[in-house]
Amino acid sequence: MAMPVMTAAGTPQAGATPYRGQRYLPALIITVSLFFLWGVANNLNDILIAQFRKAFTLSDFGTSFVQQVFYFGYFLLAVPASMVMRRFGYKAAIVTGLMLYAAGALLFYPAAQASLYQLFLLALFVIAAGLAFLETSANPLMTELGDPATAARRLNWAQAANPLGAITGILIGRFFILSGIEHDEQALVTMDAAAREAFYRSEVQAVVGPYMWIAAIVLAFAVAALFVAFPKNPPRDAGDTTQGGRFADVLRHPRLIGAVAAQFFYVGAQVGLWSYTIRYAQANAGFGERAGADALFVSLVLFAAGRFAGAALMARMAPVRLLALFAGISLALAAVAGLIGGTIGLYALVASSFFMSIQFPTIFAIGIDGLGPLRRIGASLIVMAIIGGAGLTALMGLVSDLAGITHAVLVSAASFAVVLAFAIIVGRGSARAG
Repeated sequence: MAMPVMTAAGTPQAGATPYRGQRYLPALIITVSLFFLWGVANNLNDILIAQFRKAFTLSDFGTSFVQQVFYFGYFLLAVPASMVMRRFGYKAAIVTGLMLYAAGALLFYPAAQASLYQLFLLALFVIAAGLAFLETSANPLMTELGDPATAARRLNWAQAANPLGAITGILIGRFFILSGIEHDEQALVTMDAAAREAFYRSEVQAVVGPYMWIAAIVLAFAVAALFVAFPKNPPRDAGDTTQGGRFADVLRHPRLIGAVAAQFFYVGAQVGLWSYTIRYAQANAGFGERAGADALFVSLVLFAAGRFAGAALMARMAPVRLLALFAGISLALAAVAGLIGGTIGLYALVASSFFMSIQFPTIFAIGIDGLGPLRRIGASLIVMAIIGGAGLTALMGLVSDLAGITHAVLVSAASFAVVLAFAIIVGRGSARAG
């Protein structure tokens, strides 16, 4: 008989039969690597925003289309990815995701040759489609490969590979994409047409090399995944006799619906802050683009440190309480950045990354906690909530164009308030159930 265990939110649940044993160790290693790979792609977008703003002379709202198409790809492909995973298993979904990721990276070559912003957006959409498959697969797989009682903690440890990938992405952009050449409008006007065209073209071409290398590495992972054993079916909760479930069934789980909303606003806050960190540093601290990238690099180092610290703290504090604490501090720091500005505002904006660290995986684990055979469907809905990265980043870009980049940060502050409210409500519900 299975003994009761404690769920991610701190409430008891009937024991489950998770996947264990050495057979799936290679699958576990590849799965953790996926968190690294999509971290590279996600945060290279922050570099691309600065690069495309210069190369295509875009407004802040215009640059937001980088994140809009990227996270729209997540939104559109999350459900199909879940269907592929349910029908054909983890391996099929992961290999499909890796192939799409590589295809999108390869599309950067013709996009650069044509020097068309729209083709780059198409390439980013294809990459995001691949990442939707990877995230829809990897997140629930990490919660299933082990003891359900430590699902949130295990997912946080796996997600620690994500900021390492993000840091790598920023370093790639810092040293291999950003040139450090920043002509103002007056200087560009005084240049002859040929020199101006050569400048724009060199800035566009700078993105090609890094993405060709990324494509090669991702294809290598796809080939490796073909020869590794992955679980085919989700483990059942004790007493469960069903094999799947319908999307309508998950609507009966208010905690999941709350997690979808919280994830929408959290991802919007995170993506918005990182997308405009370089712009914020330029406007508030007088930084150049490379110095702004350094500020973003520090943000990601703090994010990684927060992920490790948060995972360790979960051994002593209920995940939902830690989520409330970190969301509250993120809210306060974003408010300082949005209201005070200047160097102090930049420090606050950078520091907020430490406290953003555990929010995505903790919301995810709390949201799918107790869903049993509906875990994969619930996971796809939470992944769909990543569309917040498109909507709220666009809103920040619009506010920036109208009122300045400093006040645009208040969009993220309001988003953290939603996450805080979710954590408080779930925490009170868990206390009453206990």
